[in-house]
Amino acid sequence: MADDSVTEVFEEHRPTLLGVAYRMLGRVADAEDVVQESWLRWSAADRTGVREPRAYLVRVTTRLAIDRLRQAKARRESYVGPWLPEPLVTDLGGTVPDTAERAVLAESVSLAVLVVLESLSPLERAVFVLREAFGFPYAEIATALKRGEAAVRQLAGRARRHVEERRPRFDVDPAQQRDLTERFLAAATGGDLAGLLAVLAPDVRLIGDGGGKAKAPLRVIESADKVGRFLAAVGPTPLSGLGFAFLELNGAPAVLATTEGRPYTAFVLDIADGRVQSVYVMTNPDKIAHLAAQPL
Repeated sequence: MADDSVTEVFEEHRPTLLGVAYRMLGRVADAEDVVQESWLRWSAADRTGVREPRAYLVRVTTRLAIDRLRQAKARRESYVGPWLPEPLVTDLGGTVPDTAERAVLAESVSLAVLVVLESLSPLERAVFVLREAFGFPYAEIATALKRGEAAVRQLAGRARRHVEERRPRFDVDPAQQRDLTERFLAAATGGDLAGLLAVLAPDVRLIGDGGGKAKAPLRVIESADKVGRFLAAVGPTPLSGLGFAFLELNGAPAVLATTEGRPYTAFVLDIADGRVQSVYVMTNPDKIAHLAAQPL
């Protein structure tokens, strides 16, 4: 295989590899590192016996991601406050017009689902991602993980039940999402408690991630009254050069706050039944520095 062909084949499958690695690890930088390592192995490998490059590359990427995930789990035990995945900029509406298909794609990278996946074992997570997000056959997953197909089916069933028990529902109507996001932003920045209570679900949860590097709640805040009061108190805080941009993160509506043009806080909203069900507040600079502000 010529060098140009080797590169072309890898680049053809890069989006899939990044998708697998990100869903496994919850961090863009880690996913990119794993894919880079996959490229190094692909470029140096004896490829004469590789009949299906996609399967081969996914197998390599999955195993590398499992190794890194095991290392990351140990580090996260000492993480300050709640841990959230690194937000991923998505624009599913422009490329996936079908509502049902858009819902599937949005849900597979949603923060809520990625948080649930954190409670799975690395093998369960790998099986769930490969099967549910990418539709790989059980036999192919078994080969990738060096496990029997029966064992993989058991892992898949256990992981699926675990996720289904905790998987939240979402609304995917872009117009409604935009309207609620705008109302949420206006109420939060204006310190309008009544306005916040009008858009928050009664059992709404607010999860903050500052990682010990920026201010964020160290515990999950629950109930519309407590979440509303928290946001009303911190929202109007004056900052130099404060700006806001609407964008889509992990398939959900989000607001990026910037100060002097630099990312300051990202708010990601889970919306269902016409109300905000969850608010994710990310202030850890390591996780939001890569977000580029977009015009309102």
